[in-house]
Amino acid sequence: MNPGKKKRTSKAEWFQTALQVLGDEGVAGVRIERLARDLGVSKSGFYWHFRDRRDLLIQLLDYWAHEYTLVITENVELRMLDPRTRLFRIAQIVMDHDLGGFDLSFWAWAADDAQVARRVARVIHTRLDFIGEAFSELGFEGDELEMRTRLFVCYQPWERTTYPRVSKKRLRELMLLRLALLTER
Repeated sequence: MNPGKKKRTSKAEWFQTALQVLGDEGVAGVRIERLARDLGVSKSGFYWHFRDRRDLLIQLLDYWAHEYTLVITENVELRMLDPRTRLFRIAQIVMDHDLGGFDLSFWAWAADDAQVARRVARVIHTRLDFIGEAFSELGFEGDELEMRTRLFVCYQPWERTTYPRVSKKRLRELMLLRLALLTER
């Protein structure tokens, strides 16, 4: 690298670093100086992408909503699958990409910030609606629909966090059993 040339850091790199810090230390740890240090860049690069810390945090919420929820709920190819296959593919994607990995950090942040709480609640509502559609297409209604939807949305993203020492092979076997249980009448 040319010693006179500064490293360019993408917005996605700032977000990924902010997510890691949020996960490790909570929202108080997400500071411009800290992120720049972790990225190995000067603070000035931050201002290319964000107005200030609050702007970063608001955009981080949008990034989390998109990368950890909307990539699934807005996926046209997933919507075209039959409901059982769709649920299986969603479960695979959530497991393979650890899409629940930062949920607890956002919930903790939401406990102290009403604006964040509203945004987190919208993300959860989006997940519930999307998964609920699949169970509804399978013929479930009322309490049965709500119970199956909530079980899927609550359990699927948390399995790797709750059982970190279980092999991926075993997690997949259990996922298939869980999906059979949830989708059969």
